Amino acid sequence: MRIAIIDESPARAAVIEEGLREAGMRDVTVFVDRKGIAARLEAMSPDVVLINLANPHRDELEELFALSRAMARPVAMFVDQSDSAAMEGAIDAGVSAYVVDGLKKERIKPVLELAVRRFRAFSRLRAELDEARTALAERDVVDQAKRLLMKRRGIDEPAAYAALRNAAMDSGRRIADVADALVTADRLMGDL
Repeated sequence: MRIAIIDESPARAAVIEEGLREAGMRDVTVFVDRKGIAARLEAMSPDVVLINLANPHRDELEELFALSRAMARPVAMFVDQSDSAAMEGAIDAGVSAYVVDGLKKERIKPVLELAVRRFRAFSRLRAELDEARTALAERDVVDQAKRLLMKRRGIDEPAAYAALRNAAMDSGRRIADVADALVTADRLMGDL
């Protein structure tokens, strides 16, 4: 597992690195300078990112939250102090683990594992949500196409669905794709 540590304090970064190495993690890179961090992380392509901030300022948090959103990887953030707005911002940005005043080398591995598990669970939920949205959108376009056929041909709903199904089978396409083409064509043609 490739792990990136972002911490401007070499001493604090060493605590995290030592905790990881004691847990058997060897592929660890420490970044003490955040300048150009996005490009360097992209080049490294870590599996997990651990960010340690002593007393985060709003600008620091915003920068790191933007980085977290863009990376699409598990991110664990350690802070010495926090408030509800910072915590909420971290969660909204996709930070998988937000640990306040908990930087101890023996806690690093469990936090890392938690971040990875939460990231995977969240990713599965997001994929399921995207799948459900796609299914709903397809169902909506099929319903629109059926209504068009019912109106234009004067047929009932089962006959309209059968017409869509037959057109899909004849063209080797999905029913939703045929329905979308019909709805699009109707919009282009308008009321003739």
